[in-house]
Amino acid sequence: MIHPEQVADMLRKSSSSLLLPTSTLLPVPTSSTSPKPIDPIPTVIPDPTHYESAGEAGMRTLWVVFVIMLVASAAFAAMSWTIPVQRRLYHVITTLITIIASISYFAMATGHGTSYHHIHVRETHNHVPDTYYDVYRQVYWARYVDWSLTTPLLILDLCLLAGIDGAHTLMAIAADLIMILTGLFAAFGHEGTPQKWGWYAIACISYLFVIWHLALHGRARALNRGSKVAKLFGALAGFTLILWTAYPIVWGIADGARKASVNSEIIAYAVLDILAKPVFGLWLLLSHSRIPETNVDVGGYWAHGLSSEGTIRVGDDDEGA
Repeated sequence: MIHPEQVADMLRKSSSSLLLPTSTLLPVPTSSTSPKPIDPIPTVIPDPTHYESAGEAGMRTLWVVFVIMLVASAAFAAMSWTIPVQRRLYHVITTLITIIASISYFAMATGHGTSYHHIHVRETHNHVPDTYYDVYRQVYWARYVDWSLTTPLLILDLCLLAGIDGAHTLMAIAADLIMILTGLFAAFGHEGTPQKWGWYAIACISYLFVIWHLALHGRARALNRGSKVAKLFGALAGFTLILWTAYPIVWGIADGARKASVNSEIIAYAVLDILAKPVFGLWLLLSHSRIPETNVDVGGYWAHGLSSEGTIRVGDDDEGA
């Protein structure tokens, strides 16, 4: 039998052999400050696709302008019935301007004549990678079709009033068409490339040619028709050119730099179109009725159609009678 003291002594010896000397242990590092947490890696979440389109205010504006153009067309047509056919040239041209504009605004108000321009936008950041997102902006190409038909007619009205010759009239209309078409190309040009603003610059240069033909050459010819005609032409041409100068400004803010919404763009163009077409037309026709020197008499086929003189009559044989 083992004595209890011997068992206790054996346990003390075995346990002491398992312990290591304190001098061989590694020192435990101590610090007065707690370790800093690691900052999370910044994440970049791209923006969703943006759609810039006409809202309720813009659509309502399109319908209002359509009605205004339609009423103006009816009024101008009624005014033409009070004068002889030979002197209706201004009335016919001015009525066509508002008719074309009313068709254009009807198309835009009903959702036709529009398309979306895709724009890939890049945003730069200081401490994170650049981000990209897509923008689809609504472009009413029906507006450019309208302008390509109505602005040459407006120029024709002014050229007839001033008495500008056919060569300068043709050059002014050609420069105007280049201005409108290059403006359309610029509206669908790619962002961040010379394409968009290159087309815009060509349009502005073409507009300078229009100004030269109307403001400089037109004024000199209008003086030859009398002081009243020159005064009227100066007022109408100045009014038109001021309005036309506002169009590229609106384009640069809206379609170009996208600093204005589609609704704001529609409202701005609506105001300019109303002033440049119905207001201009009413001013021209009322002044034309009070100033006889502005008359442009067009006879022949315009007023009388094809006459019977000089036609070939089949079946008449005078020699054999």
